[in-house]
Amino acid sequence: MGMSQSYGAPNAVEGLSTIHRALDLGVNFLDTADIYGPFANEELVGRAIEGRRDEVVLATKCGIVPGGSGGTTSLDGSPEHVRAACEASLRRLKVSTIDLYYLHRVDPKTPIEESVRAMAELVHEGKVRYLGLSEVHPNSLRRAHKIHPITAVQSEYSLWTRDPETGILPTCRELGVGFVPFSPLGRGFLSGTVRTLEGLPSDDFRRGLPRFQEGNLDRNLALVERLAALAREKGCTTAQLALGWVLSRGPDVVPIPGTKRPRYLEENVASIDLELTRSDLELIERTLPAGDVAGERYGPAAMARMDRG
Repeated sequence: MGMSQSYGAPNAVEGLSTIHRALDLGVNFLDTADIYGPFANEELVGRAIEGRRDEVVLATKCGIVPGGSGGTTSLDGSPEHVRAACEASLRRLKVSTIDLYYLHRVDPKTPIEESVRAMAELVHEGKVRYLGLSEVHPNSLRRAHKIHPITAVQSEYSLWTRDPETGILPTCRELGVGFVPFSPLGRGFLSGTVRTLEGLPSDDFRRGLPRFQEGNLDRNLALVERLAALAREKGCTTAQLALGWVLSRGPDVVPIPGTKRPRYLEENVASIDLELTRSDLELIERTLPAGDVAGERYGPAAMARMDRG
C-alpha cells in the first residue's frame, strides 16, 4: 500500500526495485488491493512480477470502492461488484489466477454469505485459488467459513494492537484459518523512526490517526523507547524486535510488513534470524503490556466501518 498511497509521494521506480529485491531475498508472499492507489499498486505489482509469477503467492482484495475525485470510499460486497473487481484485478496484475482473494471489508448492506458465494464461484472458475477476509468479526468468519473454506484472515496486529488475541485469532485457530497481521510495525511507529508529526510528509495519512496525535504521541513514544532499550540489549534494531515478536506468535501467523525502500526491506527480512527465548518474550510482554497504547487505531468514521459481526 505504502508504495502507492498514504505514506508520502509514490515512487514507482523505487517500488519496483524494492519488490525485485524482495523476490531476490526469497520473499514469496505479496499483498496488494485494488483500492491501493486506487488501482496503481496492482499495476505496480503486475509489472514487478512479470516473468517471475511462479515465485510469488499473490494476494489482492476487493470490497472498498474509491469515491469520485478522491472522495470518501464506500463498501461494496455485492456479487456483481466482487466479480467485476476480480476481473479488473486480473487485468491489472497481468495474471490468470489470484492465489488469495480477500474481501477487504465486510459490506453491511450485503450478507457475507452472498459475498463469499460470489468469491467461491471465482474459485470454481479457476480465477482465484483461495479466499480470505480482512478485519472481520469472529461471527462473520464463522458464517463465511460455512459457505466456503476461508484460508486466511488479515487484520492489524502488533505489539501496539493486541485486539486479535481475544477476538479473531482464537476463532481462526479453531477453524484452521491462517492469520495475516498487517502493520506489524505499528504503521512504522514501532521502528522508532517516527518522533514527531512534523517529521512526516504533509500528505501522510498517519497525521490523522489518533495514536499519532498530541498527547497520545508522547505516551506512545515512551513505549517505543522501552522497546528500543530491549533491542539494544538483544543486538538488533527496534523494528526487528517488534517483527520477531509477531513471528513468535506461531507458524499460522504470517506478518506482512510494508516498506517502500530496499534498505528497510532488508532490515525486516533479517528479523527471521532473530532468536527470542521465553525469557525474552516475557520481558517484552512486561515492557509493552497489552492495552498500554494511547489512542484508537483509526478515527471515529473508520472505526464505525469495522465489522461488528
